[in-house]
Amino acid sequence: MAISAKERKLSRLGSCKGGAGVGGSGNGGGSPAARGHRSPAAAGPQRRLFAALFVLLCAGVVVLGGVHVIGGKRSSLHMKRVCVMLFLNSSMLNPLGLFLFYRPVDILVSDAASFRPVLRTAWPSATLNAISSDAGTQQAGGGADTVLPSVQIRHAVALPDRVLLILKAGSSLPAPEKFECLYSPANSSELRHRALLAVSLPDGSSLVHCPAEPSGLDVSLSLSLSPPVVPLQWDRLVYTALIDGRDNSTVVFAKGMNLRPGRLGVASRYQCVFGRDLSKPKHVLTSPVISAAQEIFRCVTPVRIRRYMRMSIDDKGNEDSDEKPMLVSIRTKGQRDSTLPSIAEPEPLPRYNRHRRQKAHSMCVCTMLRNQARFLREWIIYHSHIGVERWFIYDNNSDDDIEQVLKTMDPSRYNVTRHLWPWMKSQEAGFAHCALRARESCEWVGFIDIDEFLHFPGNQTLPDILRNYSNRPRIGELRTACHSFGPSGRTKIPKKGVTTGYTCRLAAPERHKSIVRPDALNPSLINVVHHFHLKEGVRYVNIGQGVMLINHYKYQVWEVFKDKFAGRVATYVADWQDEEKVGSRDRAPGLGTKPVEPEDWPHRFCEVYDTGLKDFVHEVFTDPETGSLPW
Repeated sequence: MAISAKERKLSRLGSCKGGAGVGGSGNGGGSPAARGHRSPAAAGPQRRLFAALFVLLCAGVVVLGGVHVIGGKRSSLHMKRVCVMLFLNSSMLNPLGLFLFYRPVDILVSDAASFRPVLRTAWPSATLNAISSDAGTQQAGGGADTVLPSVQIRHAVALPDRVLLILKAGSSLPAPEKFECLYSPANSSELRHRALLAVSLPDGSSLVHCPAEPSGLDVSLSLSLSPPVVPLQWDRLVYTALIDGRDNSTVVFAKGMNLRPGRLGVASRYQCVFGRDLSKPKHVLTSPVISAAQEIFRCVTPVRIRRYMRMSIDDKGNEDSDEKPMLVSIRTKGQRDSTLPSIAEPEPLPRYNRHRRQKAHSMCVCTMLRNQARFLREWIIYHSHIGVERWFIYDNNSDDDIEQVLKTMDPSRYNVTRHLWPWMKSQEAGFAHCALRARESCEWVGFIDIDEFLHFPGNQTLPDILRNYSNRPRIGELRTACHSFGPSGRTKIPKKGVTTGYTCRLAAPERHKSIVRPDALNPSLINVVHHFHLKEGVRYVNIGQGVMLINHYKYQVWEVFKDKFAGRVATYVADWQDEEKVGSRDRAPGLGTKPVEPEDWPHRFCEVYDTGLKDFVHEVFTDPETGSLPW
């Protein structure tokens, strides 16, 4: 029998685009012709009821379209597009026996024998998982067969000028332009902003920097498998921790305790707390704090935590992806006990070898930098020539070309490690962290900035000086004076580098910088302005300016000076534009606090012409054929 055009149209909706129809033999499925034809007169009132119910059902589908079914763990997952058809099984409500509506959804399918599918609808959703459509696959960087990157958020931290997302180790990080930062206010549509920066290192650490969000919003990423995360506040946070196997202690780095610079706090006021969920007192381990100073706490590592760390190292790579990480925090004892929020997952330091007689490197350098990639090659090549063998570079949120610059450095000649250190105003903590990492492989470690160059006016070299003191275990620190250089009449960045471009300085040295023996450092790791407190009985020596000093290219052309001093990394040093500590030696003398270039800036800080290092560089590094320098 012939059927109406409307029924034929509804029948054609019974098969998905590009695939077989669903429900061909199920309850209420199939074509109307297969079930018999009803007369239009008999179906009239029922069709009107059908139309009303159809409108209500569509509205319900829109509401229910965002429902996700969370999948099982440890599955090999892939995406499939299927058609879902909604039926009315009652003959009274659906006298034609037709399905009422169909729409595509994505199903995240496991290859394992048993699984729970993850349904991600193609409807716009207020949730922040954006693997919901073919557009998400295209964002990952390819066509329909492209595998989506595995991006999972471990922690989120609200810094003053951005939100930091710390990804789980092993996350496949695409280029920043491939995804967006997503913010989810309650009962509202999501907000989207392009990521500021995305950084991934070979050791597995990956960070995404998102614009600062309005308070009260959760944050996630497009292409992320993780649900939205509530950012923790940076001013009260335990942010990293190291397990020290030498004395079975844990070194914890924390913001928010406001301990005075350069002084020990009262350790008995605090205790360390270990656990997967620090909000449940019955499920945590506590241990006493041994020392408390600045942002650094050292506490006893419980035996169970040591066993856990050994098992984690032995079973590396097999960690359950759904298991909460082990965290450590600091608890303040007293009438108002409080535990700081924490994202610090304790990391083991390089294993201590008490039988090793000689370390791998005689001289290493630790530095912290931000957006100074253009000066990096000169700094590394120069110090490699004078005897530095290993570099630990702590990157404090650089968004310039530091990665590309380091790729141009021959790894067989320059042993350089870049470590992500996104924590604001925490240079002292970063130097303590670096001293611990360098301790097992470096006999001496210099803590100098990227605009500081060791210089030897006399006949001695760096290896000569270190050799003189290496056999004297009571000497733990070598202090050397710094000469601060000015713009030297320049208005543009010198093309041949800072060592040859700036030749005029202040007459008197400013402060000193240090080369330390990491084994000689006080366990509290107190350090202020590039020098550490030493163990009891260990002392420092001042190296004469005729033997060794530092050329500090502190006041360069205005373009460089302004970028460097607007956002300094030291905890206890004010940025030069802040209206505080105006008379401090850390400030630019006579500059004030306004970011306006003085008319006489190119000629400031010029009291003594000094071409000693320039002459040395030209003699040693200049190519005799081209006259060029290697940087």
